[in-house]
Amino acid sequence: MSHRHETGRSWDRRIIPHPLMTLTLIVLWLALTNDVSPGGVLLGTLLGLVIPIYTAKFWPGRPPLRSPHRALGFAALVAYDIAVANVQVAYLVLFRQPSQFRTRWVAVPLELKSPEGISVLMATITLTPGTISSDLSADGRTLLIHCLDVKDEQELVRQIKGRYERRIAEILP
Repeated sequence: MSHRHETGRSWDRRIIPHPLMTLTLIVLWLALTNDVSPGGVLLGTLLGLVIPIYTAKFWPGRPPLRSPHRALGFAALVAYDIAVANVQVAYLVLFRQPSQFRTRWVAVPLELKSPEGISVLMATITLTPGTISSDLSADGRTLLIHCLDVKDEQELVRQIKGRYERRIAEILP
């Protein structure tokens, strides 16, 4: 019985090598096209199945998620932060002169060790309007980010570490 299960599992991985990516691609396709018709769902599903198969060789191993429900919570937090940052950046652009922006380069010391965790943190920072991950030190211990408007660098570092890095460390090894 366990042999059948393992065989079935490898078959599943050949058809759907990255189930979460497949689901994400389908949802993104439907959101981007704003079309939930049968044809839109069919094309989104086709793309969601084909793209992971063709890109599977670039994903030699996936880090296990320590806590999938925390990953969903983190995704919701990041989505919320992106929405709030969009409003904040729009306010800055509309109601402040560029000379009044407090742009800064900020070095964030990292406790994350895994390349996947660091990549998620860098992507999170870059996806949030007003900040961008710019460089990672050669030893992988410090992340350099550029910020559009910063009042207190130390507070920003505390927020990134507490709000994002700590949560990522709870999700990825």
